[in-house]
Amino acid sequence: MMCGVLGVIGHSSASRVLYDGLIVLQHRGQDAAGMATLESGCFHLVKNSGLVRDVFLDEEISLLSGESGIAHCRYPTSGSHDLASEAQPFYVNFPYGLVMAHNGNLVNPDEVRHDLVNRNFRHINTSSDSELLLNVLAHELGCAAQGRALTPDHISNAVLALSNRVKGAYSVVCLIAHHGLLAFQDRYGIRPLVLGRSKDNAGNISYMVASESVALDVNGFELMGDIKAGEIVFIDFSMNIYRFQYEKNVLSRPCLFEYIYFSRPDSISYGHTISDIRRRMGILLAERVREAGLHSRIDVVVPIPDSACHSALSLSLSLGLPYREAFVKNRYIGRTFIMSGHSFRKKSIRSKLNPIVQEFRGKSVLLVDDSIVRGTTSREIVQMARHSGASNVFMAAASPPVRYPNCYGIDMPTYNELIAHSRDEDDICKEIDADGLVYQDLSDLKNLIANLSPDIYSAEASCFDGVYIVD
Repeated sequence: MMCGVLGVIGHSSASRVLYDGLIVLQHRGQDAAGMATLESGCFHLVKNSGLVRDVFLDEEISLLSGESGIAHCRYPTSGSHDLASEAQPFYVNFPYGLVMAHNGNLVNPDEVRHDLVNRNFRHINTSSDSELLLNVLAHELGCAAQGRALTPDHISNAVLALSNRVKGAYSVVCLIAHHGLLAFQDRYGIRPLVLGRSKDNAGNISYMVASESVALDVNGFELMGDIKAGEIVFIDFSMNIYRFQYEKNVLSRPCLFEYIYFSRPDSISYGHTISDIRRRMGILLAERVREAGLHSRIDVVVPIPDSACHSALSLSLSLGLPYREAFVKNRYIGRTFIMSGHSFRKKSIRSKLNPIVQEFRGKSVLLVDDSIVRGTTSREIVQMARHSGASNVFMAAASPPVRYPNCYGIDMPTYNELIAHSRDEDDICKEIDADGLVYQDLSDLKNLIANLSPDIYSAEASCFDGVYIVD
């Protein structure tokens, strides 16, 4: 699942902090939301299908007392379609009271489920791989501690054992009754997770972990940095913090699609804002446009809002071309990429974007989008530009062609849904009815991400190159 996760410990208004964090992470999941808080060893849990603001009314927030908690907003890629039953967090009470929220996707769920049910005698209620992950962790914590109070070493050993059983992408936050807040990454660091710290006027310390740094910003937490590949962060209720690697000598391979599309532009990843990374993508894309000989045929550069705006602006500056925001976006329509069904997405595109006709009339236009996945959006937008009077409509994508499914938490489940899988760029250009098409170069993007930090090996780019680092 491509989701948003949050955890906080030691804050007098934990539920309010989590709610405000979920609101700014709503773009990561619109189907369901949930929150669990801990008070005097007792968990309080509220979760349901729907947007964050609909799930958590004042009455629900008032039930979520305590100074620590975790939260989740869900965009499903696996499991059943019963959104309420598979809303997170999930809870188990043996051998420790645990609530967990998970962002990512497992690639061996059938094997894990079989082992849990037939060898470890765990009961699984849903088809969610997040519930599998929780039960593996609960089992391994019990094996590591053997009835004793948990220590950081027990937790490290349990997460290492989990990583040897569970394959896939997972960024996890977990609250352990009577012990503290646990967060950890898979051994590749595919999905994002950051850590923050806050001190109130009385000098009390609290910590937060989140999928994106914007959740820290809105709550006044200072960003301490990314939780990296193979890393564990454990914070006890005395606010002692332990950070250690359960997997040694590994570097992160963050998902490239996070930088292209999913993450908010004001989030920070490995010391760089997403907006700055997207501006650099636009400079690289400008070179591809120039190499294709299209720059001299373009009158104006128009972004497809919102995730392409920074790339389009830097592209226009690099090529010395006018930049116009010529599509008005309806902010009350969900992200079309994560909507199911061709006809539903097509209708939503028309409801979501409306052209400013005067910006297109008689002009040769370069439309810049973050990516072309199914082609539905691109085809509709090209037609909108033509109907608005554009003389020529070119398209540039800030990502390479999406040719392969993604199994680490992004909804690209089948080859036949991907417009680029069996087509070359000329065929794709014809399919979306554009006069010219330019894609970003994959090696350029991989180099860009690798150079963000010495903690990064390369970007995870399986949907572009078909290379699956976990299988």
